[in-house]
Amino acid sequence: MPDQKNVLVLCTGNSCRSQLLHGYLEQLLGERAAVYSAGVEVHGLNPRAVRVMAEDGVDISAHTSNHVDEYAHVPFDYVLTVCDHANEVCPVFPSSARKLHHNFPDPAKATGSEEEIMEQFRAVREQVKAYAHDFVRAQFQAA
Repeated sequence: MPDQKNVLVLCTGNSCRSQLLHGYLEQLLGERAAVYSAGVEVHGLNPRAVRVMAEDGVDISAHTSNHVDEYAHVPFDYVLTVCDHANEVCPVFPSSARKLHHNFPDPAKATGSEEEIMEQFRAVREQVKAYAHDFVRAQFQAA
């Protein structure tokens, strides 16, 4: 598809927040974009992120945790940083990439009972979902 855009979602460890946004953007954009997610470190896919997305009908269980260097060859149209740490240490991408930043709380740092932790994951998921919808409306609105 000639008009397909490349979107990179970047976080610290590519385990939670970037994975949530990756899942929603894939669902919302379909063929309009190739969505990638990566971290400035690699922490592995968080099982609670998989579970909380499944609750909302989005399957990210096949996602992998990738290092940003793996995508150095991809000409990104958008680089979305979803945590302040990734924004601060974000590698330099070609000037054609539009960089957008939004800091989401890290649900992996939640404490308490399993249910309290999952509530934190759900709260962040809802913030990420709203952001995904706003991003798609703003950047991919049909002409």
